[in-house]
This record gives sequence, C-alpha cells and structure tokens, in this order.
Amino acid sequence: MGGSTAIAIAIWIFSVLHQTVGALSDGGCDLSQGQWVYDTSYPLYTSKDCPFIWKEFDCQKNGRPDNEYLKYRWQPTSCQTPRFSGSRFLESFRGKRILFVGDSLSMNQWQSLTCMLYKSVQAKYSINRIGGLSIFSFPAYDVSIVLSRNAYLVDTVPMRNGNVLMLDSITNGSYWRTFDVIVFNTWHWWLHTGNKQPWTFVRYGRNNVHRDMNRMAAYEKALNTWARWVDSSVDTDKTKIFFQGVSPDHVNPKEWDDDAIHLESCSGQRKPVLGTQYPGGSHPAEVVLERVLRTMSKPVHLLNVTRLSQLRKDGHPSTYGFAGHRGMDCTHWCLPGVPDTWNQLLFAALFQGS
Repeated sequence: MGGSTAIAIAIWIFSVLHQTVGALSDGGCDLSQGQWVYDTSYPLYTSKDCPFIWKEFDCQKNGRPDNEYLKYRWQPTSCQTPRFSGSRFLESFRGKRILFVGDSLSMNQWQSLTCMLYKSVQAKYSINRIGGLSIFSFPAYDVSIVLSRNAYLVDTVPMRNGNVLMLDSITNGSYWRTFDVIVFNTWHWWLHTGNKQPWTFVRYGRNNVHRDMNRMAAYEKALNTWARWVDSSVDTDKTKIFFQGVSPDHVNPKEWDDDAIHLESCSGQRKPVLGTQYPGGSHPAEVVLERVLRTMSKPVHLLNVTRLSQLRKDGHPSTYGFAGHRGMDCTHWCLPGVPDTWNQLLFAALFQGS
C-alpha cells in the first residue's frame, strides 16, 4: 500500500470516528433507538459482585434456571453507548448528592447504579434508611446516592374521610432541590385500584374533588404540576434534572406475539424481541410524558428507557422475585439486567461532551 493511500485511509477513519463521537456529544445520536445484541462479555456485574442487592431483584439467587437474558447488550443504531466508568462517576461527583424520586422502578434503577458503582471501585459503602429515604454512601468519595419513594410525585394528604391525591400540590420540592442530580419517575401506581390504591379521593383545584377520574388524565395533570414546579423552583445551573421515562410491563403477551394464547404474561420468556421495533407500539404514558416535557422552559433530560425496555420481555423476575413467594412479577426487572442500561444512558447524559 502506498504512503499516500495509507494516509488517506487514516484520515477517513479519523473522520468517521470523529463524526461518531461528535454525534454522541452534541445530541446527534439517539442512544434510545437500537436493538439488543448477544454479547458474551455481559453482564456488567453478577449478583455475587453486589452483596447488598435486594432479594426481589436477585433472580439468579432466587432460582431462575436460565442466564441467557444476562448476555444482551443494548446497541444504538448509529453510535456506541459509552462505557460505564464507576471511578470516573464517583470522582466527578465527589462531595455531591444524587437523588432518585419515584416508585419501585426508581428503586430498581437506584439499586442497579449502586451495584455498578460498587463493582467498579470496590470501595467501602454504607446503607442507611431514614423514614422514606434509602441512602447509599461511598465515604471515600463523599458521594451519596439517595432513593426517595414517592409513587405519584404530587402529594397524598390524609384527611378525615381518607387520603386525598392532590394533583396540583408538591410539598417535597424544597428537599428535592437541594440535590445535585435528580432522576424522577412516576407511572405504575396510577393504574392501581382497590386495596392497592393508597387514596380515597382525587383533587385538582379547590373544589374539584372526585372519587376517581380517568387515570391517564390524572397522570397528565400531575406531570404538569411537576413541570411547573421544576420551571419555577429549580435552579438547573446547580441541579441537573432527569426523567427516567416510562418503564413498561409485559403482562399482555399479545403485545409481542400474535399467537399468544399459549403464553402466560412474561413467564418463561428467555429472549428479547429482536429488531428495533416493538409490535405493541408506543406506550401511551410515554406519549403523555413527552408532551408535558415539550412545554417546559427548564432543561430536563429524558432518559427515554421505554422502547428499549419494551423489547426486553425476558428481563422480568416473573416467578423468581422474592424466590417465587409473591406470584408473577412482569413489572420490575432482574438485576443484573435492563436497568443497568438505563444507568448507562444516565452516565452518557451526565458526561456528554466531556
């Protein structure tokens, strides 16, 4: 090969690499669009690497017999997901606090991030629970990763005749905004009814009190309340705001299999939906969330986990959460598993362009 040809090829390779990195750093590459590929180097950690993993997510320890679901890596269509570095993460956030606010899917992501960080640095840690807070700390880095369970983001207030879900009220915000990074999430509890519903009435405005209302409409009103709170109360120069997106369940097999009569929700699923498209289409709650986010004046980064998670019908505990003692779970995710990719997206967003 002649010298001029070799130089030309080198320049071309550099140009391609530069375009790929540039697309990632300037937002030109959508990390949420892609497909799952089999990768024998996965998972990023094992449950043995994470001694504090909660039982409801530890599917291998709970007896799940297959492990192929651990071997899938998310591959974006037009670039690479940045490699997660726990040491870089902790060094960059030395002396800072990170907060996850939401339901048990926030807990799933919080647990995943603590496992990924611990696997990377093997540093001493502490876990404290204070009221509704779970606080995971790395003393050597002075970093705290906090979980605040708040299923609706808006307030639920006890009254004489029962709890009231206040769609236009957020009182926890004064605490939330003291953090350096906040990852919000809400969706699954909006569908709960009967004994699983923690409120008796729903209110919007002083005189708008109802026994119930359309849940998607209530969800959107609550998101608009949250959006107004962020826009009016959060200094986004000091606090970075993220929204997890909507984590889908796999309760209805007809969403991914036209011949679903033989299937029982996510039970026995061992492979993802292959390809880039989910047969069940867009998640309606994600459509609402994106509509609300477009109205906001403050910068909020959507992690957009919905489509990539929809493809992972195989990633749920099914009967292997709590060692099978609490029935079928097609809502939460095994760890290691899908939430690790959510945290890779979080890592990419936090260090975008740096």
